Amino acid sequence: MSKVNGSSLDSKLILLIEDNIDDERLTLRALRRNNIMNEVVVACDGQEAIDYLFGQGSFVGRDLTIMPAVIILDLKLPRVSGLEVLKRIRSTEATNRIPVVVLTASEDEVQVQESYKIGANSFIQKPTDPAEFSEMILQVAMYWLLLNRTMPERLLA
Repeated sequence: MSKVNGSSLDSKLILLIEDNIDDERLTLRALRRNNIMNEVVVACDGQEAIDYLFGQGSFVGRDLTIMPAVIILDLKLPRVSGLEVLKRIRSTEATNRIPVVVLTASEDEVQVQESYKIGANSFIQKPTDPAEFSEMILQVAMYWLLLNRTMPERLLA
């Protein structure tokens, strides 16, 4: 698990769940290149992501009032699959409203359907071209961090 700190007028946290180091680096580079300086927490497998979100394992004692504004989730993860992570996110009130963007190289239509059935907010196939990948990350960040309005906290209670 790593954190990439930055400063921004809007300090919304991004949780990137990605086991491919090249895709992680491309994602982080695309965010920085486009001046999106939000803090990014990177989980390298599904179990690490669950531990982070629920304050367990090596994250016992983590401030659970600080949750991601958006989760970018790969499906093919070691230890716990992306679909299982998504099920866990949607299973509790503390995390079930966090937007989850599934970002995967898979073209499997069943995974698309299953992701939406479980509660994904978006499903995007990873472009193979680095320039297209960078543009896609910019669009995802702009939409989920700047354009999308989340439900006000007072209505969640």
